[in-house]
Amino acid sequence: IYYKPVRILVTGYKEADEIIAAINKGNVFRFIQKPWEVADIRSAIEEGYKYYMLNSMLSSKNDELQRAYNTLDEFSYGITHGLRDPLLSVLGVVEISREMPHIPDDVREVLDMVSKAMLQLDNFIENTHDHHRIKRGIQSTNIWFEQLVNEFVSLYSAEAQRNKVRFVFNVQQREQFASDETLLKIILNNLLSNAFKYQKQDIDDKFVSLSIEVKDGKAFIAVKDNGIGISEDYKKNIFNAFYKTASTSAGSGLGLFNARDAVLKLGGEINVISEAGEGTTFNVIVISK
Repeated sequence: IYYKPVRILVTGYKEADEIIAAINKGNVFRFIQKPWEVADIRSAIEEGYKYYMLNSMLSSKNDELQRAYNTLDEFSYGITHGLRDPLLSVLGVVEISREMPHIPDDVREVLDMVSKAMLQLDNFIENTHDHHRIKRGIQSTNIWFEQLVNEFVSLYSAEAQRNKVRFVFNVQQREQFASDETLLKIILNNLLSNAFKYQKQDIDDKFVSLSIEVKDGKAFIAVKDNGIGISEDYKKNIFNAFYKTASTSAGSGLGLFNARDAVLKLGGEINVISEAGEGTTFNVIVISK
């Protein structure tokens, strides 16, 4: 039961070096030197008892909190997959129906609306799950950004081809870099998702570029597009939760909020350069852990 005792040192030694060594070695809570009074001993014991009880309660609450986090993690994972699996199945059926020949225009329009609403719901579910994952502790591993970027190239290649968006990327990494892979993926996915989502529809040379340079223990990440851009009035609020502009109403309002939270969790910084109609560039700096 008493696995973390409170130590009180009562000594007749007068040599300071010996006393200091004993205090450091024994992790002493209170030091009492001769000649001592009974009141001093009683006070030290009472204070030590209070200190012990407070630490015991804190340790117990921390254990309870960790168990609650673990339960919430399992619950969040179950809810996410429980909602997304049937949602994606229905979305697949809708997509197949849209591609069928001889579909009346009014029916196709309804299917387009259903597809858009389901994609928006799926995006909201995914971002909600990401928000929960950001709140967990950091788990650092060695990161090789070329492997990470290749995953996103595969993920967005179909969308890039379908919407005729040129997706270019460049990675420069000659040194080891350690960080939380999950948080980096949340950052990259949300920034790339926005870049692809808010393209201009009336231009031919649509592009999204991703560049990453690792230098002196820092990763410099830039996601750039020539899409619709962000007006000055909206820029100060884009990292707020559930904030949407008229042009981003299709989003969940959590993507950039999650991206910024993940960057801050890693001790980094993020900024945006954009003008309405002139495209957007997000710059991120993350420090190796």
